[in-house]
Amino acid sequence: MDKDQFWGNCLNYIRDRIPEQAYQTWFAGVTISTINQEEIILQVPNQFHYEWLESKYRHLIDAAVKEFAKHPLIINYSVVVSKKSSDDIPSLLPKEKPIPQGYQKRTQLNGKYTFDHFIEGKGNQFAKAAAMSVAENPGQTPYNPLLIYSDTGLGKTHLLQAIGNFSIYQNPTTRVVYFTSEKFMLDFIRAIQSNKSPEFSSAYRNVDVLLLDDVQFFQKKGQTQEQFFHLFNDLYQRGKQIVLTSDRHPDELVGLKDRLVSRFKSGLFVDIQPPDLETRIAILMGKAESDNLEIPFEIIEYIASGIKGNIRELEGALIRILAYSSLRREDINMSLTQRVLKDILGKAAFAEVTIDHVVKFVSKEMQVTERQLVGKGRKMEVAFARQTAMYLSRELTGSSLFNIGMHLGGRDHSTVIHACRTIEKKISGDTKFSNQIEKMKKELSPPGRLIN
Repeated sequence: MDKDQFWGNCLNYIRDRIPEQAYQTWFAGVTISTINQEEIILQVPNQFHYEWLESKYRHLIDAAVKEFAKHPLIINYSVVVSKKSSDDIPSLLPKEKPIPQGYQKRTQLNGKYTFDHFIEGKGNQFAKAAAMSVAENPGQTPYNPLLIYSDTGLGKTHLLQAIGNFSIYQNPTTRVVYFTSEKFMLDFIRAIQSNKSPEFSSAYRNVDVLLLDDVQFFQKKGQTQEQFFHLFNDLYQRGKQIVLTSDRHPDELVGLKDRLVSRFKSGLFVDIQPPDLETRIAILMGKAESDNLEIPFEIIEYIASGIKGNIRELEGALIRILAYSSLRREDINMSLTQRVLKDILGKAAFAEVTIDHVVKFVSKEMQVTERQLVGKGRKMEVAFARQTAMYLSRELTGSSLFNIGMHLGGRDHSTVIHACRTIEKKISGDTKFSNQIEKMKKELSPPGRLIN
């Protein structure tokens, strides 16, 4: 078996065990450089990519290599500048083309909202899968209507418009219309005022795919609800696709008529949860890449750690950091990033477990001073406590190996890796120590953190 065939088998093993978007983000650009009797060297595009693989996917890569290697191999990395462009990375869908001229005005769609540009994570996988199914076969799936609900800023509008855009890419004759519930109501009022109700009905009923954003706006607007109810019934009976978004579950849409809510629940309704840290980092990396920006990986990680619940705020924070950097002629560094984010969110946004919290806790728990933990002392009990702090920091904070090493005396990532492996080995062979580590994790993790 040659090296490329060997690594291809490893990639297939990995691909079967993680979400597709995670695979495309973190493994599609990883190639094999060398394999011999002792080691395998993998090429990664940058330092951040290496640290993320080592921190989050080391066990999976180890398992894949063990599955196909005839004997144990050491896994090392070579950081190179990737020659791939974003166009070289495989997509989950056929490569999308620009929206034909005139479609934006007629459909009200925004060309940037496509499936290619939608970052998939654990919190939105089901919603994206349902949206893709509808886009590929509008009106031909059991998901009619499809209702997507979530808090603001998590990608409902993006998915809604991506359905319309992909339907047009697939079949340019498809009649798609996108509108907000507020626009529908205003158009309805104007039609009544100008005696143009037939024209109003024709404009909304002569479609193949109807995309309605923010249906919760219909609450307590009886006549508008009645008009939309008849529109809904007409399209549904003719097999046309209806997709809706809401900021809450259908059962929580107080002020909507029962028969309208019943129609919404007759198809599929799916939610979008806030993105996890990995997805937030992927979103920021995609934004930086699309804008041809070089942002240090520790800055991206810091932004993603501080802003957790809203993708618009996440991208807005990055834009504000860029604006500060440009207007004040300052380099983008940690000091500038901290000033901008604390100005936006306040200190409370960063109240979860940090490396400093871990250091304070381990110092108290293992009776070693904080100065000793971050110092250069090599006494056995000090070194062991330091390794424990590194392991807990990796497990609980989501920080990069680089940041963990810097906080604990300016040590490099290889020292952190060694520390984590040492602690993991002791956990697997020492039940008492394993229980102690679990107890420390529980006490460190919110809301039960015992650190002041």
